[in-house]
Amino acid sequence: MIAKKDMPFCPVAITVDIIGNKWKLLILRDILTGTKRFGELSKNINGISQKVLTDNLRKMEHDGILVRTVYPEVPPRVDYSLSAIGETMKPIIAAMEIWGLEYKKLISKDKW
Repeated sequence: MIAKKDMPFCPVAITVDIIGNKWKLLILRDILTGTKRFGELSKNINGISQKVLTDNLRKMEHDGILVRTVYPEVPPRVDYSLSAIGETMKPIIAAMEIWGLEYKKLISKDKW
């Protein structure tokens, strides 16, 4: 998580820091529907490399958005799910989806 002393003053800046790149938003979009494994996320998110996916998952886990569960199996199985804090992101992502749909409608009708 962001240390209190390093946290931006502006609440919007905090949100942007936590979910402010396209990969984090797409990871959230996928995990909002339920627990996912690394391979599922990799397949569902076009254009993301394994390194970038790994880095973003680690950062989101560090920020308290995701929970990483490792099962003691051979081969190892790792699942990613939303934490309690991550669950609070649902209305934000839903609002972004609604806005994106409305934007597409306006642009396609040339009503802007």
